[in-house]
Formats: sequence, structure tokens, C-alpha cells
Amino acid sequence: CFFMGRSLSAFLAQNVEKVQAVRYAATERIQEDGKPVEWEIGCITGAQDAALRNQCTKQVLVRKHQYRETFDANAYLVKLAAASTLFPDLNNGELQKSYGAVDAESLLTAMLTPGELSAYELKVQEANGFDKPMEDTVEEAKN
Repeated sequence: CFFMGRSLSAFLAQNVEKVQAVRYAATERIQEDGKPVEWEIGCITGAQDAALRNQCTKQVLVRKHQYRETFDANAYLVKLAAASTLFPDLNNGELQKSYGAVDAESLLTAMLTPGELSAYELKVQEANGFDKPMEDTVEEAKN
């Protein structure tokens, strides 16, 4: 059997390499000392990701007693970006108030232009390990 005599110690939390936070200037428009301020992006947990995906999944009535699941990918990406942002603190009340935002997601969309937000969402996906196309992952698994 493949598992006989193998140790699980490599899998223990204290032995697993931690995912490093990423620094990224999400916009050229927010500057300090003439330089764009870098934001800090962290990696969320699988449980946090599942909760975000669940929040963005809805049951839609197709016919009487028949439902179909729909997933709002745009909402998910904004939620993922907000949850992964370590700096600035998107839950800071003063910061939210200055933009007229009510939560981290609305603050993020108020702070960044649509193009900046799209680029930021890509960087957040990379920081969370979604940086490889599925085809590449499948090929690596085959080898």
C-alpha cells in the first residue's frame, strides 16, 4: 500500500510553509511622498473562501418546485479582494465614511476605478493561488 510507513509530519500545520503576503500598488492615484502607496494582500483560508462562494451562490426558481444554482462571479471577486486586503483596513469606519461606503466591498469599489479594480482582483487571485490556468494545473498533475 502506498501509505504504509509514510509519516504525516510534513502535513502538520507547524511544518507547512506559510503563504506570504503580497505588496501591490493598486492605484497610482493614492500616493505618499510622491510614490504610489502599496497595498498588502494576504491569502484567505479554504473555509473563508467556501463562505464567500456560498454568499455568492443563489437558488433561482426555474419552474414550480425546480431550482437552479447561480453563481455571481463578479460579487465573489469583490468579496475575495476585500477579504484578502490586509492594508489598507477596508473595515475602518473613518475610511469608509470618507468614501460614503457602508462595508469593505463598497469601499473597495469606491476607491478604485473599474480598470484598477479588475487589475487588483487579478493580483488578489494570484495571492490566493489562483494564478495558474486550470489546464496548467491538470498538466502538472499528470507529470
